[in-house]
Amino acid sequence: MDVSRIRTLRGPNLWSRHTCIEAIVACEAGELNLQALPGFERRLRELFPAVGALQPGNPQEPLSLAHVLADVALALQAQAGCPVTFRRVAATLDAGVFQVVAQYSEEVVGRLAFDLARELLVAVRAGEPQGFDVQAAIDRLRALDEDVRLGPSTGCIVDAAVARNIPYRRLTSGSLVQLGWGSRQRRIWAAEVDSTSAVSESIAQDKDLTKKLLAAAGVPVPQGRPVNDVNDAWAVALEIGLPVVVKPQDGNQGKGVTVNIVSRDHLEIAFRAAADFGEVMVEKYLPGSDFRMLVVGDRVVAASRRDPPHVIGDGEHTVRELVDIVNADPRRGDGHATSLTKIRFDEIALARLGVQGLTPDSVPEMGRRVVLRNNANLSTGGTATDVTDDLHPDVAARCVAAAQTVGLDICGVDVVCESVHVPLEKQSGGVVEVNAAPGLRMHLSPSYGKGRPVGEAVVSHMFEAGDDGRIPLIAVTGTNGKTTTTRLIAHLMATSGKRVGMTNTDGVYVDGRQIDSGDCSGPKSARNVLLHPDVDAAVLETARGGMLREGLGFDQCSVAVVTNVGSGDHLGLNYITTVEDLAVLKRVIVMNVAPTGYAVLNAADPIVAAMAAKCTGGVVFFAQDHDHPVLAAHRVQGRRTICVEGDRILVTEGSWRVQIPLQGVPITRGGTIGFQKDNVMAAIGAAWCAGLDWDTIARGLATFSNDADNAPGRFNVMDYRGATVIADYGHNPDAMRALVEAVAAMPARRRSVVISGAGDRRDEDIREQTAILGTAFDEVLLFQDACQRGREDGEVLALLRQGLEGASRTRDVLEIRGEFIAIDTALDRLQPGDLCLILVDQVEEALAHLDQRVREGEAQTAGVGSVPHSAAT
Repeated sequence: MDVSRIRTLRGPNLWSRHTCIEAIVACEAGELNLQALPGFERRLRELFPAVGALQPGNPQEPLSLAHVLADVALALQAQAGCPVTFRRVAATLDAGVFQVVAQYSEEVVGRLAFDLARELLVAVRAGEPQGFDVQAAIDRLRALDEDVRLGPSTGCIVDAAVARNIPYRRLTSGSLVQLGWGSRQRRIWAAEVDSTSAVSESIAQDKDLTKKLLAAAGVPVPQGRPVNDVNDAWAVALEIGLPVVVKPQDGNQGKGVTVNIVSRDHLEIAFRAAADFGEVMVEKYLPGSDFRMLVVGDRVVAASRRDPPHVIGDGEHTVRELVDIVNADPRRGDGHATSLTKIRFDEIALARLGVQGLTPDSVPEMGRRVVLRNNANLSTGGTATDVTDDLHPDVAARCVAAAQTVGLDICGVDVVCESVHVPLEKQSGGVVEVNAAPGLRMHLSPSYGKGRPVGEAVVSHMFEAGDDGRIPLIAVTGTNGKTTTTRLIAHLMATSGKRVGMTNTDGVYVDGRQIDSGDCSGPKSARNVLLHPDVDAAVLETARGGMLREGLGFDQCSVAVVTNVGSGDHLGLNYITTVEDLAVLKRVIVMNVAPTGYAVLNAADPIVAAMAAKCTGGVVFFAQDHDHPVLAAHRVQGRRTICVEGDRILVTEGSWRVQIPLQGVPITRGGTIGFQKDNVMAAIGAAWCAGLDWDTIARGLATFSNDADNAPGRFNVMDYRGATVIADYGHNPDAMRALVEAVAAMPARRRSVVISGAGDRRDEDIREQTAILGTAFDEVLLFQDACQRGREDGEVLALLRQGLEGASRTRDVLEIRGEFIAIDTALDRLQPGDLCLILVDQVEEALAHLDQRVREGEAQTAGVGSVPHSAAT
């Protein structure tokens, strides 16, 4: 069994909405049916009983080793605590080769699970299962998962956001997360939000400054001050009276904090522990329990009593043994991933035992409470009991005042008092600390009492009710017309006043400024647009390649536009061999339309029209034929339709209608270019579903010109010394048919075309392009472009020439090496009244060259002179 081409599908994809690992798996002849491997399943189950049922996706198929690989990869993750359930195995056209897909919750864990599953099967296949340690593999996966997944604080906020349909993106391997998209995004870092100022955070870290500010605001705080050394610390302790607390002036998570110090020896140990974290301060020890109040905005949303790490004697075990017993609780771990942290022995714990007259080897009597540390932070092994419902309003008010005095939106307020049932002033209680990034796990999963929905509280503070943090997101796909449609939709959205982020095959644009170049129609560019804080709406060209490699760059879209699906779009690559295969891939955006969104579909393309059944939102059909059956049926049902009626575009929904004269849409050249009418209708549908008003849509259509600046390489029409020159990026048979239809409506004395062919197309697709052009052009200039994409020198030219055999119109065929030379040759042969279609390969460079030649022609016509061709080239 050979595993190759492993891909990580990070968004909705061809197989599911889940994040998945996809691999190509080639099985040997003897591995295509498990029945041909005697004893294999028995050995597998003996080694890994949790593998569960082994079955192919289709009951009629034999169970291959590829199917077992998917099952084992999934089962290993599940045993490691990952919530994964989806797997899929699909046979390819290549004998014995499968596409194997398994869900993951954390990418690196899913990749490792795939590798370990393969190792496990190799060991079982070889009859040496003892060579693979299943438990070690599961432990390795679990440890990796705990290391990389979001911690409980960040995780509960993200979970609450997802429950409200707010999208999220993890920005680092740590706890920095973006909630929402574009200009409506917010960011969190664990339980710290982006509205928390650096000033407020700095104040919270300076415990002495915090105490001064709180005292000035009338919040009770303990006496104390920073100290220089041990002698100074002891002097302050005697001055304010024992017992005292020693802690770092700038610290968090209870690190270096020692409480209830009653002797100089204990104080010296505590001083050394605190000094490891910076400047030390000593303050009065307040009697009572340690409480943590979580303030979100202007209210306390959760409160817990924190008890220090301790054990209860049983008269049989030593203190050390009792600690080991407590630490065996599965809720306790070494970090913050679990609800509790293991109790540890260190210098402070030993000192605390000494105060109680004990050592780690002492055997405390039955029922004796042995405290291992006086501070009660969960990070040092403490426990938490929920007391939210017991909180006195005055205590809550002091905590809110403390948070607001420091300036914190999310704040953990540490209070020491005898009881939270009465005001602090009546019991000598006080606020001992505030925390800018409080841990939330004690409130989510307290040791005792019920958990509180603190994640929901944080999200509700960040996002108003009904706000999902999303911006309008319009995804556009298809075989032809998608880039022009994307650009036109972006122009319409910008006309409405929105700052638009756009991706297409030419680059990434934000508010009209290009921020990236090249083919940017994949998920990475989409994510970058949604990351940008100045984007109010996103219009994303969504190409097949990116969907295959990585899935979508978003979880759902407001509007999905499918222009058409043709046979010339890379068929034969990546197991996409038929138009039907391609349609299944393209409809991924339709299947991931929001329930409140729409799919805008070409009713004239039966494959596209059939996608309507997979849309979870509404559907808008468009077609040039007013009486098209799909359109007519949709119209009768009172649903949204767009068509051409005479010299106008007609938009209807029920009895409501609006008309847009084609004369007011320059891109259609008065309605003479058929494929541009399709692009315009698709763009109108997207803008309509995005909520734009009709005056804005009409104004945007009227101001969109199809020049090289607005839509480079998309039917750019120029005048060259009295001849018409058209530059287009068409590169498949369907595009050729549309272009032939468009130029047929334009008058010309003689017609010529300049064309090359992409080497990564099928032979028949390359030949078909020139076969179509041969019916409409008098002269064809073939050129070989710079990149042959795996083809031998001259191979593409030969295929193009074969397509012209028996051409009904073409009489002259020229072969030229080099795109710019071919363009110059075609231009030099033009006479006034001629028409030349130039199918550009290097779009930006070719258009710049054409622009130079056109300006030269204008100068020659004006008698000013010209720049030599060689200089322009």
